[in-house]
Amino acid sequence: MNKIAFLYGAETRRLKKIVHKTRDKDLCRRANAVLLVLKGETKSQVARVLQAGRSSVNRWVTWYEAAGIDGLKTKGAGRPPSQPKGFICGVLKLLVRTLGYQRSRWSSELFALLLHKLYRIVIHSSTLRRWLPQVGIVWRRAAPTLYIQDPDKEAKLAAMREALENCSVDHPVFYQDEVDIHLNPKIGADWGFKGKQRKVATPGQNKKHYLAGALHSQTGQISYVGGERKTSDLFIALLEQLKGQYRRAKSITLIVDNYIIHKSKKTQKWLNENPKFKLLFLPVYSPWHNKIEKLWHALHETITRNHQCKNMDDLLEQVYHFMDTAAPFPGGKHGLKQVYHN
Repeated sequence: MNKIAFLYGAETRRLKKIVHKTRDKDLCRRANAVLLVLKGETKSQVARVLQAGRSSVNRWVTWYEAAGIDGLKTKGAGRPPSQPKGFICGVLKLLVRTLGYQRSRWSSELFALLLHKLYRIVIHSSTLRRWLPQVGIVWRRAAPTLYIQDPDKEAKLAAMREALENCSVDHPVFYQDEVDIHLNPKIGADWGFKGKQRKVATPGQNKKHYLAGALHSQTGQISYVGGERKTSDLFIALLEQLKGQYRRAKSITLIVDNYIIHKSKKTQKWLNENPKFKLLFLPVYSPWHNKIEKLWHALHETITRNHQCKNMDDLLEQVYHFMDTAAPFPGGKHGLKQVYHN
């Protein structure tokens, strides 16, 4: 037949409405072709007007006669999914909770093998890697933790909170810790051209230097001293510096970790001679409560990661310049400071 045998008025109006309002250009073209054939145009004429093949017009008319307007609608691009994605994702959620194999962690390859073994579903591991994040399963580094718990953890944290709440000009509170500076650079990722891995020359024999620092909990001001050895003398040198910088303070509180130099007899003797100083010890294995750790992280990311210094003097010059320009921390924009030269 060259014409559609019969067409309801309501269907004609729907076709016209689709032509006027649809954003699907392919559906608009098909509906227009059907309307032109309805008006008495031959399929060859319609094909010339719409710049389409006559076979296409025949196909569109056949679709319409078989399924109405639904037959003209555009189907999704690509092949229909051949795998039961919803079912597979549900199985993956159950599997990830228990391993049960001689492995310490899951892999996408093991997921694929198990799906084939249990349900005869053939699916590539790369497809599973693409689907897993869609159901909330991501590849993440594990966080180390310890079974050892500090029985006085809550009491120590409560004392820290109380000291921080009462921090003032007369009663400053500091986060304190030490950091190791290595001449051999810490290696880390960096932006570079594809296929050209950056080379970082290492001096060979490593040398170390140590900093003891104190970060004011309110102002972000930094006090620090350096030394060749991480001993009680280094810690006491920092305390002496704080004593001179905050002479008018009635009390000075330091939040410290449980390293031996903070508890040594030499340190205890100095503290007994200077009663305005008070040490609050962190719960064991809880370094994240000490905010000066973020300062050390920034120091490594800014200075010691992939550094090109050939000797310790050049490296320490950059380290000290960082420490002098990082305050107030955070917010000192240390990463935007120009390189320091004498």
